[in-house]
Amino acid sequence: MMNKMAIMIALMISLMGWASVGAGEMRSGGATTEVRFEGGFGGPWIRADSLDLGSSLPANQKLYGIGEGSAAKGDLDPLPSWKEGSAKRAILSFVSDVTSEGGPNYVAPEDRIATFDNDGTLWCEYPNYVPYLFIFDRVCDMASYHPEWNSTEPFSSILSGERTGAGSFSPGEVLEIYVATSSNMTAEEYMALARDWLDRSSHPDHGLPYTECVYKPMLELLSYLRSQGFKVYIVTGGDQDFVRAFSQEVYGIPPEQVIGSAVKHQFIEVDGNTSVVKLPEVQVVTDGRVKAEQIQQIVGLRPILAYGNSDGDIPMLKFATGGDGPSLGLLNHHDDPIREYAYDIGSSIGRLEEGLELAGEWDWEVVSMKEDWKYIF
Repeated sequence: MMNKMAIMIALMISLMGWASVGAGEMRSGGATTEVRFEGGFGGPWIRADSLDLGSSLPANQKLYGIGEGSAAKGDLDPLPSWKEGSAKRAILSFVSDVTSEGGPNYVAPEDRIATFDNDGTLWCEYPNYVPYLFIFDRVCDMASYHPEWNSTEPFSSILSGERTGAGSFSPGEVLEIYVATSSNMTAEEYMALARDWLDRSSHPDHGLPYTECVYKPMLELLSYLRSQGFKVYIVTGGDQDFVRAFSQEVYGIPPEQVIGSAVKHQFIEVDGNTSVVKLPEVQVVTDGRVKAEQIQQIVGLRPILAYGNSDGDIPMLKFATGGDGPSLGLLNHHDDPIREYAYDIGSSIGRLEEGLELAGEWDWEVVSMKEDWKYIF
């Protein structure tokens, strides 16, 4: 009996020791643990507010005091999926500077505006822009109501399967398809169609729903900026109602903070019933210099942080970093052919050539997805 008792006591001590070690490993490695939930669109697989750094943290809690090496003991790393390097240090240093009251670079919360591109910056854009795939599928869904499309370009090429990639259509053809498939309905109806499509569509290579092909390091960055008093906007070349259909759930960004391409709208009242209908005419294509113009027109403030991934984002970054105050510009460089894709110069999708040349001149951070990110999704 005594032997059994001794064995049991020894076993309990051993288990307690292992539990202590295990808890220590969880604390040190928990920051890099994948946070995923099963399910397609509608399942909060990595919601921005479900990460370690969420909106529940006090607004004045300083989380950027992390040195060049690993985080000091007891510090919470707000960007656990980012490797230690110049990009991560630049972000943490910038946020520290602009949020330190009394410091020379302090920026009041109401002026902390951050703007992010969507395609290729927040989620995967390759081998085809997701909004383009949506409108291409809309052509197939609407074809029975438009028999003339079977013999009319660019619609006939989509229906026959002759052309399926975004790069195989001219900008004018894309706009023609966009107008034909995105008008004569309300924004609510359009967003419902987008949600339904996203719920049943997946990436051809990664096998994930498109709303799960979101970059985990970027979700952490969005959450971190919000916790530090930033107001974050998406400024995208994609249709703004398409992105508004999922921006809150996937990115934690409300629809009113999404700026994108759009068709014209018209207010209609019939027998006391009112609605605003999307018209078959382009109002704005939010790309290039138009991104900066739309930010000024809609937000009314110059951003102090801008993040993109292509030459189409250059004016937005120049607008953010061309003022007198503190600012930070960043560009994702798709250079990881193993975990995602490698493309930049000469690519028909997310071309990044001039941006790489200007980064040094404008002091922008070029973020290597291969070298700076521990995880992609």
